[in-house]
Amino acid sequence: MHKQIILKPKRDESLKRFHPWIFSGAIAKYTEKPTDGEIVDVLTNDKLFIARGHYQTGSIACRIITFENEEIDEKFWFKRISNAYKLREKLGLVKNEQTTAYRLIHGEGDMLPGLIVDIYGQTAVIQAHSAGMLYERKMICEILNKIYDSKLTAIYDKSSATAPINPDTNVVDEYLLGNKKEDIVLEYGNKFLVNWEEGQKTGFFLDQRENRKILEQYTEKSHVLNTFCYTGGFSVSALRGGANLVHSVDSSQKAIELTQKNIELNFGKNVNHQTFADDAFSFIRNAENNFYDVIILDPPAFAKHNSALKNAIQAYKRLNAAAIAKIKPNGILFTFSCSQAVDKTSFRNAVFSAAAICKRNVRILHQLTQPADHPVNIYHPEGEYLKGLVLYVE
Repeated sequence: MHKQIILKPKRDESLKRFHPWIFSGAIAKYTEKPTDGEIVDVLTNDKLFIARGHYQTGSIACRIITFENEEIDEKFWFKRISNAYKLREKLGLVKNEQTTAYRLIHGEGDMLPGLIVDIYGQTAVIQAHSAGMLYERKMICEILNKIYDSKLTAIYDKSSATAPINPDTNVVDEYLLGNKKEDIVLEYGNKFLVNWEEGQKTGFFLDQRENRKILEQYTEKSHVLNTFCYTGGFSVSALRGGANLVHSVDSSQKAIELTQKNIELNFGKNVNHQTFADDAFSFIRNAENNFYDVIILDPPAFAKHNSALKNAIQAYKRLNAAAIAKIKPNGILFTFSCSQAVDKTSFRNAVFSAAAICKRNVRILHQLTQPADHPVNIYHPEGEYLKGLVLYVE
């Protein structure tokens, strides 16, 4: 028998639309206060069962795992993870000789809220974003091993920075299987060295895979600027597309070193590529006018919460205005926002304002988002966090 959350009157409407979150303000009372990570039953104010999920102290008080009155056991988890695997099979990612890195589980998008699993060759990297998923990680490890027919050589739990649990609980990143810390993976044949122990997120930004492929169409014989380059994904794609020159900029010296490694891994040392450990805003402002044919703006999230939304919009506007002002006539601008708090309309308006400030004619060529292995649950539109535009600047 699970502990129960009883909702306030009329606060079950979002659950009737299958939204997977319950906010703390919607709760009227508990039959008994649950602990973080505990499975709870959610009842309407009339005490009718409506959902079952993981309880969590904080604004999002419960992440819904199922809207059915079913047992949350190993059989349940195996079915959910198998469904995620089957989708990646359908997408042609599981046994792809040219692309060996992909996202297997994308939280709410795979009806497993609070859980991320990325695959790098024969390694799975797990990130729990809720206490409930953190406590299930060893069983998740066993299921992954079964689904991949024991072909995974390492499973790394990297949840210490993401699981919002009681600070008294000691969460450390650890290997649940094997101990391999890095590997070279392929993305459309391009090689990338991924270190999941030391890299950001799970080690690599898999969500830009398809957008990096699109970039290749626009870089032949061009001068390219890749800002916030991290490990140089867009820089590699630009060179693969035939760029005459690529400049990669990141404020992190470590990121610059990783970018250089990935460039050499693909093209050797004799290639027209330069790295700059510098602030992207400053670099663009100081750049020569009309020098770059293609500019990529892929900054980290300027707004992780709604409280930072206003400042984030201004930052996107300033950044895009700086790039639009500098880019060569008839240039191509790839611009992105990965801030979940910034919706598509707000981001586009920020870019529109930037274009208007610069008084240049700008056309939208592509509207970009995250790839299919980062699916968006139709009942959870917040899951569409990555927004991008490809602009033609006259």
